[in-house]
Amino acid sequence: VQLQASGGGSVQPGQSLRLSCVASGFAFNRTYMRWVRQPPGQETEFVASMSSVGNAYYQDAVEGRFTISRDNAKNVLYLQMNSLKSEDTAVYYCATDSVRGRGTQVTVSS
Repeated sequence: VQLQASGGGSVQPGQSLRLSCVASGFAFNRTYMRWVRQPPGQETEFVASMSSVGNAYYQDAVEGRFTISRDNAKNVLYLQMNSLKSEDTAVYYCATDSVRGRGTQVTVSS
């Protein structure tokens, strides 16, 4: 199982980023996927998840600002992040139930 996230960067509050996660080595189209994040000095926390058929769930703090999506034909998971806030600063990871991939840093600062 391999999960490689990309698309992070440094932005100002209010701006947007789109994260991607390329998956391989397992049946992505049948797998429940999630985005999690680890803010500096804090524990890892749930951000969003999506079932294999497209049902999405979000942490309250990102509801309405973030959108999770997936392309099962390309084995890619996405996270569109709009109206970013400083508290969104974290390393973001995509994950299955048992595997977390390499993360991508998101920094929101003025």
